[in-house]
Amino acid sequence: MPTERFTFPGHDGSDLAARLDLPEGPVLATALLAHCFTCGKDIPAARRIAARLAGLGIAVLRFDFTGLGHSDGEFENTSFSSNAADLVAAAEALAARDMAPGLLIGHSLGGAAVLRAAGEIPSVKAVATIGAPFDPGHVTHNFAGQLDEIAREGAAEVRLGGHSVRIGQGFVEDVAGAGLEARIAALAPALLILHAPRDEVVGIDNATRIFTAARHPKSFVTLDDADHLVTRPADAEYAAEVIGAWVARYLPLRRPAPPPGAPEGVTRISEVDAAGFAQDVFAGARHHLVADEPKSYGGTDRGLTPYQLLAAGLGACTSMTIRMYARRKGWPLDHVSVDISHDRMHAQDAPSGGAERIDRFHRAIALTGDLDDAQRARLLEIADKCPVHRTLEAGARVETVLV
Repeated sequence: MPTERFTFPGHDGSDLAARLDLPEGPVLATALLAHCFTCGKDIPAARRIAARLAGLGIAVLRFDFTGLGHSDGEFENTSFSSNAADLVAAAEALAARDMAPGLLIGHSLGGAAVLRAAGEIPSVKAVATIGAPFDPGHVTHNFAGQLDEIAREGAAEVRLGGHSVRIGQGFVEDVAGAGLEARIAALAPALLILHAPRDEVVGIDNATRIFTAARHPKSFVTLDDADHLVTRPADAEYAAEVIGAWVARYLPLRRPAPPPGAPEGVTRISEVDAAGFAQDVFAGARHHLVADEPKSYGGTDRGLTPYQLLAAGLGACTSMTIRMYARRKGWPLDHVSVDISHDRMHAQDAPSGGAERIDRFHRAIALTGDLDDAQRARLLEIADKCPVHRTLEAGARVETVLV
């Protein structure tokens, strides 16, 4: 996954550090991701979600808010309002590159920030929140014991998530008055709310209140037993896949038309994670699925194996060919199902003999309908006319080039 680093001016002119995660193929859409309170653009959940969406063709910009991570400025002087303003500035920086964001994603307080900023970013068609609070003031419970000190001194050093930050009284006052109900009710883009029922930092009731306040189209998806920071890789990837599938209804995620001579388009296979075997499979302009290997073979069992995909091609082609013939003849075929299993045998066990091992596909066809014996026998013959069947029996030539 290509990643580009760049900076852009934040709400107060400070240079904000950003990473733009890009698809290996064409950019189908652009998303802007806001990290959780005092976290940063490189928190594992943000990296994994961005990488997974990039694999689906969506470029993702993630950046450090003013005064955090590699961004300039003083966090002590920031506020919830300034976070929202940084998001607007990030959207403007993307628009200047002809990549205006169509999707906003916010995690925790970042989720509240995208709800606040969405109305100020005209290009946005969809908003997704992960573990977001309904009331941004909820965040102060993380340092409730130091609120008196912050009020008395104007600012205080607070230990959060294993690191220290200085939080000013301006932030406390701003976040306390940052009610979102009216903004959520006026939200024009589609809304997806992802939240874990067992979230101990931001309770599930926050998701309920956001959902109730929003107008349609809106959706809620549970993250089951994920923690608030979505630290497990599987939870982050699941969240990204849900977002990718959901947002396709609101953004034109269409791949370029196939080149001349390739009527079915190009099938592109791209690794999901270099540590495993999962693969994104994009077929033509519209279709996507995941291929993988079983856990016993070092995979994560998230999709069909390569041989299952091959079997699926044979089975689907068989069923289609039978249906096409019965339809043309006007025969009473109500339903077709095909079971395919794959194994290997020694070639001497095959009719042609030989010493090498060959692949064997066993195909069991079930035909439902008021068909006579002659019609059933003919449809069984027609199954062998399936183009994929013929290709497998005749063999194919594979030409490989390095690009």
